[in-house]
Amino acid sequence: MRALLIIVHMLCLLLQSGCEQAGEDKVIDTGARLDDAELITFKHNKEGNVHAQAQQVIRFGFDLRASPREDARQYLPFLDYLQRETGYPFELRFTPAGRDIIDELGHGEVHLAAVGATSYLKAREKYGVKILARGLNKEGRAEYRSMIVVRPDAKIKRIEELRGKRMAFGDINSTQGHLIPRIIFAEKGIELEQFASYQYTVSHRNCAKAVVTAQADACGMQDTMAKHLQANGDIRIVHVSSYFPSSGVAINKDVDKKVRDRIRRALLEFDPVGHDSNGLYNWHKTEMPLGFTVAEDADYEHLYNWLVRLGLMDGSPPDTGDR
Repeated sequence: MRALLIIVHMLCLLLQSGCEQAGEDKVIDTGARLDDAELITFKHNKEGNVHAQAQQVIRFGFDLRASPREDARQYLPFLDYLQRETGYPFELRFTPAGRDIIDELGHGEVHLAAVGATSYLKAREKYGVKILARGLNKEGRAEYRSMIVVRPDAKIKRIEELRGKRMAFGDINSTQGHLIPRIIFAEKGIELEQFASYQYTVSHRNCAKAVVTAQADACGMQDTMAKHLQANGDIRIVHVSSYFPSSGVAINKDVDKKVRDRIRRALLEFDPVGHDSNGLYNWHKTEMPLGFTVAEDADYEHLYNWLVRLGLMDGSPPDTGDR
């Protein structure tokens, strides 16, 4: 608990410095570290395997969803839960600018991460990362959908009408913010080149903001946030995708099996609406509001095939700038 309090304090100092100023919702590195007396890291043997130390610090990363401040406030109490249940101290780490969670997780800068299916599949392909659990939505399903949204007063009624319009996506490695919208468009015969422009905005919140502020005509985003924004009258949903495997928690392949199994057990036993709800912050707005269920590689093969089909698995991402 002390470790988490230290991190909370450091995050507050850093976040107050303006990481949420207009247009600044970007991945950042807080630089939050524990002192040497508390920080006992993983060590590698000659084969590169990671061995658990008595008081190892497990660094936890994540795909950016809303904003650095909001995501941190949601994950820190969750890490407190994992610390209580496993006996291991956890540290929250923001992905440094210019890097992504895939490389962070693959290289062991973080040992554990909450990631979408796209990030997991790319990390599995490139680094052998393993999936531990999938998130359960409000209906108790380990699946989620993506939604295409426009401004409430837009004349657009169907996604076919988006040809020639300005399209916004979330992060380029986002499942709900990029991959599923691309699948939707592919199934409708809509190519990227048919948009007047397209842009990647880093997060679901930024994507919605691009529509609200008329910087884009439409965006593809997370279902939970889209429903909330529509209820507030900020946007209008014009298309809802079918269900795809939800976000989950993945782990570096070299983490000791004993550590991995203990964390998986804690994830599967997590009850955010029952006995583990105390102290959580807006957990109902996450992609795992009812906790987690077992995840298998086979769950993600349909999405993997789409990544390959769309040319998004070869390490050569599409243009990330406006066209």
